[in-house]
Amino acid sequence: MKEKIDRNYLEIKSINALIESSFTESQYKVVLVKSDDFQINKFFYKNVGKKHRWNDRLVWKDNDWIKYISNPKVKTYILKVNDDFAGYFELIFHTDPDEIEIAYFGLLEEYHNKKLGGYLLTTAIKKSFEKKEIKRVWLHTCTLDHKNALKNYLARGMTIFKKETLIV
Repeated sequence: MKEKIDRNYLEIKSINALIESSFTESQYKVVLVKSDDFQINKFFYKNVGKKHRWNDRLVWKDNDWIKYISNPKVKTYILKVNDDFAGYFELIFHTDPDEIEIAYFGLLEEYHNKKLGGYLLTTAIKKSFEKKEIKRVWLHTCTLDHKNALKNYLARGMTIFKKETLIV
């Protein structure tokens, strides 16, 4: 059976365009993962992505994960609630042109619908623009992702720059 999937590519070109989430709670924090801990990326990819058909990395061996997260252009941040994992995002720094891709982004299911997506995306965009030479931050989302994903990206000030429809 064939399925139609709509994919949107979004961008934000300045930190000044960011519409920050107003969510603040002291028990929530976003921390950078050490580049030698591939199990965290693997855990989030499997657990965040299982309901959204993230499957391209499911065939990766540990060496593939190690090679990926050891790349100095890849940074992984996790959202913690107290000391529990709640969500994550991966940033990939592209130098030609100078931009950052939010490659993966998501929350564990038990943390959905708590306004954490807006908080996490605000943080991802802020972390991206910490590198002064960055000209834009971009990502893509599709109709397989969480039902509020596109709304969250637009609410933070991102704009759609490309749309496509896939038949899979």
